[in-house]
Amino acid sequence: MLWAKRSLQAVLPLNAERLRGLDDDQVAILDQFVGRFAKLQDAMGSKLLPMVLELTKEQGDLEAYLDKLNRLEKIGALPSVDEWLELREMRNAFAHDYPEDSELQAAILNRALSAADRLVEILRHVKQFAARYDPTK
Repeated sequence: MLWAKRSLQAVLPLNAERLRGLDDDQVAILDQFVGRFAKLQDAMGSKLLPMVLELTKEQGDLEAYLDKLNRLEKIGALPSVDEWLELREMRNAFAHDYPEDSELQAAILNRALSAADRLVEILRHVKQFAARYDPTK
């Protein structure tokens, strides 16, 4: 994902005109970025974060996703619930196609490209937090 972002630096920030002018290789790299951003955010939300709650014995009887996120923030595993929800919103925006609105597409992509480094930082933070509870260490 970060490689794809670096590969696109020459055309950033995107706007409607730049988006329409991307060559086939740049489109493929952008598609790779979108797929990897979405996959990483989804995997963290559906697998890693619930695993951290189990690992720390903080799961309790929390059923609502937002309650789980709030607990993760409270114990220090997740830096910010609000930030996480923004990343999730970006991931969800990829699922919607706006072929008639290149400016909106560019805006969504620019937000995600700007947030990619932060997504990786959050991953590192969660992994470091979870490592403190790893019984094999």
